[in-house]
Parts: sequence; structure tokens; C-alpha cells
Amino acid sequence: MVISDACLTPAISVLSAVGGLKEKAPHLTTDQIVWITVAILVALFSVQRFGTDKVGYFFAPVVILWLLLIGGVGVYNLVKHDIGVLRAFNPKYIADYFRRNKKDAWISLGGILLCFTGTEALFADLGYFSIRSIQLSFGFGLVPSVLLAYAGQAAFLRKYPEEVANTFYRSTPTVLFWPTFVLAIAASIIGSQAMISCAFATISHSQALGCFPRVKILHTSKQYQGQLYIPEVNFLLGFAACVVTVAFKTTVVIGEAHGICVVLVMLITTLLLTVVMLLVWRMNAWCVALFFAVFMASESVYLSSVLYKFLHGGYIPVVISAVLMAVMIVWHYVHVKRYKYELERTVSPDKVRELLDGRDLRKVPGVGLFYTDLVQGIPPVFPHLIEKIPSIHAVLLFVSVKHLPVPHVDMSERFLFRQVEPREHKLYRCVARYGYRDPLEEAKDFAANLVERLQYYIRDVNLYGVDVDAKAGKVSYPSSRCDSMARERERQGRSIYAEEMMTPAESFSELAMQVVPSGRYAASSQQLFQAAKMSLEEMAKIEEEQRYIEREMEKGVVYIMGENEVVARPHSSLLKKVIVNYVYAFLRKNCRQGDKMLAIPRSQLLKVGMSYEI
Repeated sequence: MVISDACLTPAISVLSAVGGLKEKAPHLTTDQIVWITVAILVALFSVQRFGTDKVGYFFAPVVILWLLLIGGVGVYNLVKHDIGVLRAFNPKYIADYFRRNKKDAWISLGGILLCFTGTEALFADLGYFSIRSIQLSFGFGLVPSVLLAYAGQAAFLRKYPEEVANTFYRSTPTVLFWPTFVLAIAASIIGSQAMISCAFATISHSQALGCFPRVKILHTSKQYQGQLYIPEVNFLLGFAACVVTVAFKTTVVIGEAHGICVVLVMLITTLLLTVVMLLVWRMNAWCVALFFAVFMASESVYLSSVLYKFLHGGYIPVVISAVLMAVMIVWHYVHVKRYKYELERTVSPDKVRELLDGRDLRKVPGVGLFYTDLVQGIPPVFPHLIEKIPSIHAVLLFVSVKHLPVPHVDMSERFLFRQVEPREHKLYRCVARYGYRDPLEEAKDFAANLVERLQYYIRDVNLYGVDVDAKAGKVSYPSSRCDSMARERERQGRSIYAEEMMTPAESFSELAMQVVPSGRYAASSQQLFQAAKMSLEEMAKIEEEQRYIEREMEKGVVYIMGENEVVARPHSSLLKKVIVNYVYAFLRKNCRQGDKMLAIPRSQLLKVGMSYEI
């Protein structure tokens, strides 16, 4: 619904603002107004690639001027025409209105929704601004200005009820028309920009969680996180906004569509927030019930009103949302099935040893990064590669890039390592963890960071004398990282899985000699005792292994990816065959490939083809 809202908001905002030209140029036709709007929309979506931080400096001044202007015009209309309309804040008049108009009053609620559209984007703003800043600007800036503007228009209509079709511009003093027109255009562009950015963020988060096809996501600002641009999505949003504008020509039908979109977003938000209040915040059940009853009741009344005009334009966001949901469901369904296929066919340790101990297997200099979705086990495409090309890199890492349902993952906790048997072949497993708002590095930087952390892992394993249980895959050792989670697990006496190892960045000398400001040694006595027990030969062995990895890194890095074709099994149902063989294949063919998503240089890429029947 938010993504479909990003199509409707630019259309209705810009079209309503441009409509004011008829006040000064009454000879303009509706079609001419529409094409002027389309031109502005094309310009709006064209500048998205430059990033909002380039033009964002104008947002605050323009919005402040806009709010001051409409608030001031509202006060002017109240004083000039009928200040008595302020009595409408008395709830008694609401009851009188419904009693007098009955069904017509209920139907009119759908139009009232347009008075508070835009609030559905507040959750996106929480990603970039503090809660307090939103509360202050919303409560002391936006709400008073908008209430004064609407009250002023109501006062104007009390005197000139025949001007209801174009109240905003007719109620504005003539001397302020052109400043109002320019600021209206600017404010509509800023509001549209907010919803477009919201759609980009929503798609980025969905893709990170494996719920949306891969698209190219560009981070347009090095200074500010969350400034995103998605070329394919931007084109589709702009095209859809132009089509909606040309097809419906007026704000009436678009307004009906916009209303149902907004109220459904609010309704879903209320449902999800209720779940969060109960399960995450663990609030008192009676408080949650009161919240749910008040908000759900009011939003349901508005929903019933907009559904009355479903066939008059309300179906537009529902259709767009249904298509997007179908795409997301198909992608996620096949993505999970493919993962389970690989998980069920992981290569056993004995099979790996048999492959690597083969006489015809030869070592290739350099570091190989073998990308896989599996966090544990060797993927089935690995023996397929060995059988076709009997060679293996001097250092090989099975890399899994995973996005966690948290905004950020600290760099010190990004890479988790585990050595794969047999040890003499220098095989390692690595899980690279990112938050859904963490940008992926360039391939060169990613490889450099990964190998650097691998060296720390090798030091820790040898430093602490790790005893690996090959069957259980567990490691028990006193972790040197200082975060609270590790200390908690040590206090509980729990063993730490190898995938959970964190790799601190201190060298041996730093570990043994690091001094805190008070003069006390930062390293614990247990760590110093263990370091002292180590012989010079053991330390030399560790350093030689680290230098070996450095030398292989200098010889080059090769990125290995599985180019897996996913098809439905022969005995599958017709629906499954259509979904997997045609719909998913179409999406996969027309979305970004994994090597492009990870910015892997083509000259260093090796793809291994294999067919999966799911």
C-alpha cells in the first residue's frame, strides 16, 4: 500500500497544485493542465538519481514558508469572513451533522481522509529523524497551520458556498496568488519526494529480508544513511503516476484511490502496533485493548466509507498492492524452497575429504570466495565444481551474506568464522551479517575486510587452544571480545558456537600489553596466563599462517557463484509449475543478478551452473 501510495501522492499533489493556473489563465483546458502536470512529474522522477541530500536543503525552508503561509491565510479568512466557524470544534456539531445528513454524512467521511494524508509516511521519517523532532514539528508546526487553513476555508465557504470546487485558491488574497502557487508546487514536490523515498526504503528492507526480487539499490549520500535510489522502481513509479494522471485527469477519482490507500495503511499499522505492544513492549492488556478499540473503531468507520466508492477509483491501490503481493509471495516461496533443497543436499564431511584428497586435484594460487545461501554445510554445487574443474584455491572461504531483521550490525560483529575439515586445505566458512539498512561494500573492500578478520580468527583459535567437537560443531573458549553478550554467556557457562565467534582486532602485543587510562592492564589475568604459556614456536606458527593468507590475498581473489536454474519437479501440480517455471523464471531473468548486487568485477567472477528441481 505504501508503494502504491508513492504512485498516487505525486499525481494528486502536483495535479491539484497546477490546477490553480486556471485562476489566472481560465482559457487552459483540462488536458493542458494534465500535460503540464505530467511534465512536472517527469522532472520530479528524473532528479531522484541525484539523491535527496542534494536538494534536501531546500525542503525545510520551503515547508516552513508553506505552513506559515497557509496558517496566515487561514487567520485572514477567519477574521474577514466568519470567525464563528471555530465552534465546529465542539463535538456536538459532529453528532448533529450525522443526525441531519445520515447516509450522506457517512459517505462524506471518505473525502475527509484527504485532510490528513501524508501521516502514513511518518514511520519512514523515524528512520532519519528522532522521535522528539517529529513530535515537536508535527504538534507545533503542522497541526496548527493545517487546522487554521481548513478553518479559514470553512469561514470563506460560509460566505461564498458556490466556490466549493476551488476553495483553496479562491480564498487566497489576490496579491498572494503567485507566491502561493509557487509554494504549492514546491510543497507538492516535497510531499511526493517523501513518499517516493518511503517506497525506496520499504523495497530495500523487503529485499534485505528475502521478500522482494533483487533490484539495484544505490546509496546517494556518503554522509547520510538511508538516502536510497532504485532505478527500476523509480521508473515504474514515475510511469504509473503519469498513467494515473492522464487516465483520470481530475483529482476526484485519484482522491478516492488515495483515500482507501491511506486508511488501509493506517488500519494495518494499528494491527501491527497492537501485536508489538503485546509481544514486544509487553504493555498492560487493558491499555492495549483500549488503544485497539479506539483506533480500530474510528479507522473502520473511515474504511467502510471509502469502500462505498471502491469502483469509482478505490480499486487502483488495491490492484497495485495485489500485484506487488503476488510478486513477493512467488519470490519468497521459491527462495525458501531453493534454500531447503540445498540444505537437504549438503555435502558430508567424508565426501568433502574424499574430493579434496583426490590425486588429480591441484592447488590454484590465490583466495577463492565461494558464495552460498547456506550458513552451515557445504552446498551441492561445490562437488559439481570440483568434478568439472579438479582444482581448488590455496585459501577457500564459503561466504554467506545474511541480512538480519535489525537496522545495523557493528563492523566488529559482522564476520563469523569457522574452519572446515580437513584443516590442511585451508577451508573456512564465513557468515557476513548486515542490518537491513547497512550498505554492502564494494567487492574489493569486502574481500579485504573479510581476510583481515580471518587472520584475527586464526590468531584467536590458536591463542585460546580451541578444542573443536567435529560432531557437535561447538567451540568452548574464553572470547576476548568485550561486549555484554559474550560476558553473559561466559557467566552462564554456555558453550559458544563457532558461527558465533567474534574476531577482535588487537594484535598479540596489544593483547598482552594494552593499558587502560587508570594504569591497569585491560587484558584479564587468564588471558595473560594463557599467552605466557604459549611457546615461541606456536606464536611463530600462527604468524606464518597469517602471512600465508596475506600472500595468497596478494595473488588475487576469485569470486565463485552458483548460477542455479530452479525448475519444478515433473510430478508437481500445474499451479506450482506455472509459478516456478514461468513466473519465478520471468522475475529472476528480469531482476538483478547476484554478482551485480554484490558489485563483483566480471574479470574476477566464476559462475557454476547447476539445475535444482524443487
